[in-house]
Amino acid sequence: MQLVLRPYEPNDVESLVKYANNLNISKYLTNKFPFPYEKKDGEAFIRLALSHDPLQIKAIVFNGEVIGSIGVHQLADIYSKSAEMGYWIAEEHWGKGIVPLAVKEMLKYGFGTFDIERVFARTSHTNLASQQVLKKAGFIFEAELKNTIFKNGEYYNELIFGFRKHQLV
Repeated sequence: MQLVLRPYEPNDVESLVKYANNLNISKYLTNKFPFPYEKKDGEAFIRLALSHDPLQIKAIVFNGEVIGSIGVHQLADIYSKSAEMGYWIAEEHWGKGIVPLAVKEMLKYGFGTFDIERVFARTSHTNLASQQVLKKAGFIFEAELKNTIFKNGEYYNELIFGFRKHQLV
């Protein structure tokens, strides 16, 4: 298995759109991630991903093809020692152990690049696969907030998982 996290390139738009245009992915992400996911969305996302210095968003590349995305975003003000991580991967690659590896690699990048002590990730109570990814990567459950997510006309509980810099091996 050849897994690489790298900056997006403009020619990644085809595979990005191919895999991102999936209701089963968008239903677990914020409304900024549209469905259907079109070429204009992919182009805008790649521009966004390349606009940060240092990079906050990387392409998940498996066997030479972009199959997902992962990011670590440092917060500001009194939260500046924390960063939020988000990710998604093509449905056909779910359950293959790729995302926990990508998360671990992005943790190293995040702690090495940003002046942070904690990385956290949020997921809905229904996204069991993402919860498992975070646990496999060493994240610890921190909190459950009742009915804080409103998506597609329904409320969901928000689960927060954290990873501290001292946990890096």
